[in-house]
Amino acid sequence: MARTANQKTKLLYLLKILTEQSDEEHCMNTQALIDALAAYGISAERKSIYDDIAQLTDFGYDIVLNKAKAGGGYYLAGREFELAELKLLVETVQASRFLTLKKSRELIAKIEKLASRAQAGQLQRQVYVANRIKTANESIYYTVDDIHRAIQNNEQITFQYLEWNLDKELVPRKDGKIYRISPWALTCKDENYYLIAHDAESDSIKHFRVDKMGHVRVLAGTAREGAALFERFDIAAYANKTFGMFGGREEMVTLEFENRLIGVVLDRFGQEISVRKKDPAHFAVRVQVALSGQFYGWLTGLGEGAKVTAPAAVAEAYRDYLARVLGQYT
Repeated sequence: MARTANQKTKLLYLLKILTEQSDEEHCMNTQALIDALAAYGISAERKSIYDDIAQLTDFGYDIVLNKAKAGGGYYLAGREFELAELKLLVETVQASRFLTLKKSRELIAKIEKLASRAQAGQLQRQVYVANRIKTANESIYYTVDDIHRAIQNNEQITFQYLEWNLDKELVPRKDGKIYRISPWALTCKDENYYLIAHDAESDSIKHFRVDKMGHVRVLAGTAREGAALFERFDIAAYANKTFGMFGGREEMVTLEFENRLIGVVLDRFGQEISVRKKDPAHFAVRVQVALSGQFYGWLTGLGEGAKVTAPAAVAEAYRDYLARVLGQYT
């Protein structure tokens, strides 16, 4: 009886075999397909294989016959993802700091199933997840799902914001304070995942690192607040002016750079900013930034090639920042 039941699913097993075992460089001739089906307890003849391939092709599967005398046979050509695309997905998962090591490996294992076994071996050879810096918050998968659901349903959420202690443990900040906010968008910045939200307590837009959010709960039946602030909100502009996603008082500043740094500036602020040539060796930009140690640190990293020219109060604040840093070494 089991053999008869398997016969009824022969087409499905044939498709499974072609999906897992064949690709352009690993064709399967008729005998190889018969042997592979036999491993599942399904008997087949050559003529039935031809008929089954024709049915799968008529249904829409791109099964190609390579007629080469050596190494010829059938292979599944039309896949949802090309190998190069799968490699890109694997690399993206590897590079995502907001995914834990365990979740990264689980995702990569699923991506491998989209390729043939031989191609999956190529994906495995480029996996070096163990040496990447990863988050320790195992619940981030479900946190992201909860946030998306809240955004789609126009609902608020509550959570505890976490921080590291000296014992390398993630613990709640501010004595376990429960944050209640209205989520509006998720974005990636500097290899981390951030939630952009409205905080009713301060009636302002704030951001939170998703891997530092714990015990997220969607408040069913509550309507999000802050719609007016998000009507013309530009996530890219917000992320560009918030260095390292560290908040601070926003200020319109004028910055002067050596011409060699134009690529650095465009990468930082985007190609839409207005660039003004100041002299043959320098240019200036006027941009909105969040004043923070991260912003000053970015300027310091550019050395003598960058400086704040206006307003004077920001230039003075930057000098004070440099003096405090230098003071640690005197």
